[in-house]
Amino acid sequence: MPADLIQKIAIALIPAVFAITVHEAAHGYVARQLGDRTAEMLGRLTLNPIKHIDPVGTILVPMLTVAMGGFFFGWAKPVPIGIRNFRQPRRDMALVAAAGPIANILMAIGWALIIKMMPTEGGAGLYFLSQMALTGLFFNAVLAVLNMLPIPPLDGSRVLSSFLPPRAATQFDRIEPYGLFIILGLIMTGILWRIMFPLMNMLILFISKITGIG
Repeated sequence: MPADLIQKIAIALIPAVFAITVHEAAHGYVARQLGDRTAEMLGRLTLNPIKHIDPVGTILVPMLTVAMGGFFFGWAKPVPIGIRNFRQPRRDMALVAAAGPIANILMAIGWALIIKMMPTEGGAGLYFLSQMALTGLFFNAVLAVLNMLPIPPLDGSRVLSSFLPPRAATQFDRIEPYGLFIILGLIMTGILWRIMFPLMNMLILFISKITGIG
């Protein structure tokens, strides 16, 4: 394996794993606050990445996309949610869905603050950490924007479905079995990146301004 590829994977691994797993844990934490303890009972209410890792979606696919020079794409094992346990199912499901992307935005801000606090000069260790922080900022921006797209089963579709009239929401939710194929098609045609790129730029610019790194 080429040395530069090993370095890319080493830099990306920690930000990628935590960007995905904290995203999933956030769903479970908010669900518990709203009355659903399903994730907690199944041992998924944790920040331990091992509990959330999907060998393909959390490790293999992100590593391949980084190695191939594409933008980061991956997923963790979805946190189980019992919507019947919510007091206001439609509203509460929207809040649970939004928790994942919000967690990614907060993590992106955290990585940006690490960049802000770094000294301007240093050795190889500082360079490695700075690249990891930049990668963390970028990965979390990607996941936040990607997951808020209104394509089932992404989180944005859950939020949108909660605001649609019940009959329209039912029809919309029927797209979910085909959602992954839609996403993969958008990736392969390059359309997804054209949709996401300006939104990501806006998010990263906003984070840069509030953290003072821009």
